[in-house]
Amino acid sequence: MELKVINEKGKPSSTVAASDALFGREFNESLVHQVVVAYQANARRGTRKQLARGEVNHSHRKPWRQKGTGRARAGFAGSPLWRGGARIFPNSPDENFSQKVNRKMYRAGMASILSQLAREGRLSIVDNFKIDAPKTKLLAQKVKSMGLDQVLLITDGVDENLALSSRNLPNVMVLVVHHADPVSLVHFKNVLLTRQAVAKFEEMLG
Repeated sequence: MELKVINEKGKPSSTVAASDALFGREFNESLVHQVVVAYQANARRGTRKQLARGEVNHSHRKPWRQKGTGRARAGFAGSPLWRGGARIFPNSPDENFSQKVNRKMYRAGMASILSQLAREGRLSIVDNFKIDAPKTKLLAQKVKSMGLDQVLLITDGVDENLALSSRNLPNVMVLVVHHADPVSLVHFKNVLLTRQAVAKFEEMLG
């Protein structure tokens, strides 16, 4: 299939041939959902800690006798049924949130996302994307001149000027092909690829 190439003014200048398997695949919503949820789950860390019954700092003395008071039976003040008591199934820091996604499924999910972006007109190609100095203002002006808002730029290699310039722009993110992830692709309104990035995507996911 053909993908549109835009110039520095955001106008279509030419087209580039791309793999149908990568940019012409049918959208698989359930697979994309699974890949996105798994990616987010694998980024979670077990930073929560709750106390089990043996860890609460309460007396283990029986609060009142078993019978004759008219109140419910109580074993000790740290019961999970009491305010300030323990938790029945407490969260622990070593909790594992990871979800396994097969490599074939991940590649198919990424291809499905890229294909849908191209189908919706949210995916564009540029011959090259560089700025002369690591200045946020230069990058903001270049993105604005291309008529783009909330853009994910994916390049074939690390460009220090782009990386430093994009850090203070909330609606612009610069990633290398190897660091492209399904969450970022889904989140951003526009995705911009360099020609070399398209070739690397086809090499990685094709």
